[in-house]
Amino acid sequence: IVLAGGAVLLIMFRSVVTRLPAAVEKIAVTLTGPVTVLVAWVVAGLVGDDVPLASLRDDAGDALYVALFIVVLAAAAALVHTMRIGFDAAFTLGTGLVTLASVAALWNDHWRVTGPFNAMGDQLHIDGFTLVFTGVIAVAVVLVALLLDDYLRREDIDGPEMYVLMLLSAAGGVVMAAAGDLILLFLGLETLSIAVYVMAAMHVRRNESLEAGLKYFVLGAFSSAFLLYGIALVYGATGSTNLLAINRYLAGVILLEDAMLLAGFAMLLVGLGFKVAAVPFHAWTPDVYQGAPTPVVAFMASAVKAAGFAALVRVFVVTFNAWSDDWQPVVYGLAVATLLVGAVLAVVQRDAKRMLAYSSISHAGFILVGVQAASSRGVAAVVFYVAAYSFMVIGSFGILSIVSGPGDRGTSLDDLDGLGARRPALALALTFFLLAQAGVPLTTGFVAKFEVIGAAVDARSYWLAVVAMLSAVVSAFLYLRIVLSLYLGRSGAEDGGDEDGEDAVVSTAPYG
Repeated sequence: IVLAGGAVLLIMFRSVVTRLPAAVEKIAVTLTGPVTVLVAWVVAGLVGDDVPLASLRDDAGDALYVALFIVVLAAAAALVHTMRIGFDAAFTLGTGLVTLASVAALWNDHWRVTGPFNAMGDQLHIDGFTLVFTGVIAVAVVLVALLLDDYLRREDIDGPEMYVLMLLSAAGGVVMAAAGDLILLFLGLETLSIAVYVMAAMHVRRNESLEAGLKYFVLGAFSSAFLLYGIALVYGATGSTNLLAINRYLAGVILLEDAMLLAGFAMLLVGLGFKVAAVPFHAWTPDVYQGAPTPVVAFMASAVKAAGFAALVRVFVVTFNAWSDDWQPVVYGLAVATLLVGAVLAVVQRDAKRMLAYSSISHAGFILVGVQAASSRGVAAVVFYVAAYSFMVIGSFGILSIVSGPGDRGTSLDDLDGLGARRPALALALTFFLLAQAGVPLTTGFVAKFEVIGAAVDARSYWLAVVAMLSAVVSAFLYLRIVLSLYLGRSGAEDGGDEDGEDAVVSTAPYG
């Protein structure tokens, strides 16, 4: 509600609010989101006692929610006033923060009051799994909004379209994470996908961006057709698209004796495999990541991938758990192929964005290792890995967006040579993000890899654990290659953009 409502409100109010004085404009930005969600929660609380959010009427609930929104309001106001960001970015930032506050309030209800619950006639599942993935998506919205503000100003792209599309895409991702019905899952996926197709092609003055958007659209539409056909076959075999009803039906049948259900199962895996960039459904990833605007790539690698894995776990690990012995070998093979192809092909690249694109494929393989375990530890490992990776990849692509210069053209290893001397703070931050992705001990990346490999060992998938460790070793070479380029490459002054050129001029001024 908050994310989709924020997208609509941004379109409705932008032409009005931007004409107000600057101070009033910033106040309006920070107030709109909280007021919207407060109204929504009051309405929900008045529906009846059977609605979990009815606790809003309790004194303790009132105090909690008021405190949360005061904190969110103060944080949003401080960011807007100090960071000098534009209206669209500020509005999106506030919407993301309000979404996080909503997650925090629901988390309190989840653990202290209601526990997991279903909504809309079992169409939505609100549990800890949903809330964590919603939080990851909301954080991605907040961070990418900050990156987009700088990027769009630098590229001279005006208008709220990018922010509106990101909010709509995030809303679709949240629906995917909470979906209790295959039709609702498909609607969420299409909402997410269509918005991202346009975002990838938004930089209309760059042929690479248009090409990325077109490739993503064509291949994405193809995969959506597989997913929809799979849903139709599952409905034909089970008589329902509700995940709970399907789970009950599966308890009394044998997969290999039902060809329609088997085909539907396979097509669902193809459709969701495309979203998470699992091999062999990964072909779109390198070209789209390289051509799309870098902040959009950060959103795709974090929020979009998180939504895809949330849906994959919800459908296969939770709904098809009775048939885990049948689908585990398939996911096992996908995980092995994804780990090896992503790691090996990443090493031979010369462009940092393309290297990180193949790296994201390898990380998808690690997450599939946790999915393949089909256990509570495996699900916990998947959730932690997705959350940790989202922060790491947004940071990595965010720094590339800052240093790449106009047109995203400064992302090759040659362009990054000597960045440690030119911009040491950014180089140090990028180093930390890359080392975390490599799984260096004492980083979140190490803990995430350890957990998914541990889940594989618990599931007796020993060879898969060995392949995952080998892939981690190969990937470490990739990240160290970038780090060495940052510090041991050429000084790079001649390769720098305008800012680097200005620094060079200033540094040589005393010498005439």
